[in-house]
Amino acid sequence: MRGRRGVLDEIDGEDPMEGVANLFDVAMVFAVALLLALVTAYNISELLDPTSSVTVVKNPGEPEMQIIIKNMSSIQVLNMTEQVGGGQGIRIGTAYRLKSGQVIYVPENETSAAPA
Repeated sequence: MRGRRGVLDEIDGEDPMEGVANLFDVAMVFAVALLLALVTAYNISELLDPTSSVTVVKNPGEPEMQIIIKNMSSIQVLNMTEQVGGGQGIRIGTAYRLKSGQVIYVPENETSAAPA
């Protein structure tokens, strides 16, 4: 009986939580690798560099479109709205779109008057 009891004591002496610590280490390595992969895939490293200038357009063409402008260490977020810009000014010409898709700008000549 003595030999058998010694084997049971050795099995009981192991820590059942020993494997959990190893799983935590593996999960941390996986999380860091995933974070680095995302930064590389989306070219976010430029946003983290304090000497670079970057412009990012989120949701282009949609009503909730945002333009993020990073100039060196300052970051500016522009939220697009449905409102059209307006103000006072003078008409300087007319633009025409041809069937081919080309746009032609024709300036108005304010100085030319009908010959007298």
